[in-house]
Amino acid sequence: MSKVTSVDPFAAAREHSIVCDEIDLGLLEFAGPDAAAFLQSQLSSDVAALVDGRTQLSSYNSPKGRMLANLYLWRAGPDRFRALVAADLSESIRRRLSLFVLRAKLTITDLSAVTTLLGVAGARANESLREALNLAPGPGEIAGGDLLAAVSLPGGRVVVITPAVTDAGVKKQLAAHASGAASSVWRWLGIRAGVPLIDSATQDLFVVQTTNWDVLGGVSFQKGCYPGQEIVARMQYLGRLKERLQLFHAEADSVPGTKLYGSAFGDQACGTIVNAATAPVGGSDLLAVVQLAALATQPLHAGTPSGPVLTPLPLPYPLPDAAAPHRHTL
Repeated sequence: MSKVTSVDPFAAAREHSIVCDEIDLGLLEFAGPDAAAFLQSQLSSDVAALVDGRTQLSSYNSPKGRMLANLYLWRAGPDRFRALVAADLSESIRRRLSLFVLRAKLTITDLSAVTTLLGVAGARANESLREALNLAPGPGEIAGGDLLAAVSLPGGRVVVITPAVTDAGVKKQLAAHASGAASSVWRWLGIRAGVPLIDSATQDLFVVQTTNWDVLGGVSFQKGCYPGQEIVARMQYLGRLKERLQLFHAEADSVPGTKLYGSAFGDQACGTIVNAATAPVGGSDLLAVVQLAALATQPLHAGTPSGPVLTPLPLPYPLPDAAAPHRHTL
């Protein structure tokens, strides 16, 4: 099967598959006999339950429960894990986590500079991967190994990982089966899947549940302590969630970190843009964490109370009822 040539990368994604050379992600590795225990004590997911061949959504949070990064984690071998994080956070997260290693037997390495990450997506992405690289991970799976791996992300996207010194051959093989596309197309596909990426513009702003990371499976409420766990648990069982991640369209460009405004809140911001990308119809599609009370008083505006109007779009997954907190025992 040859690729479908299209001048419109969005059409290529709908009809066939695309490949992106730059996807705003970096790669961390955690290696050593204490790697699993260390990650279990630092991340929001149940790392002990992660099995070979599967990926796990997770987050690294501040003591206040705010997301410093979100991750896609998997076991890369005995006593070894790898994780995808925002490219502009990978080194700072490596440094911060390294402060807590102390006597634990593990090393944390930022592999971003020596690794090439390619994004493959679209209606026939797995077909293209199978024919180009003989790899086709199912949803939530990883296929391959250190020299060539394919990691499945939500929204039908796959990250292909290969050493930078040997990436030319991989790029050539993928180019024969998928149409080239800019990173903005990859970003748009993640946005339409309702999956946020925390980067330097939005780091340390949001409690985990407000980004829907709990709905997407990136939080375990049964595991032991990790940074911010008390705040996250109290919000789940005793609090009343006032904000949630929502999907919107704007007839203008949008920038992560931009504040949102609504009539019920006057000059006070009622939300923040998390991710944004150019939309196929023009303007931009975006994910934003918004006060639930503001959603009842449309329209919302970006940047200023009279800025571009945001049109709500449906998320591809349901959100839990926020009318009352859960009353489980902590």
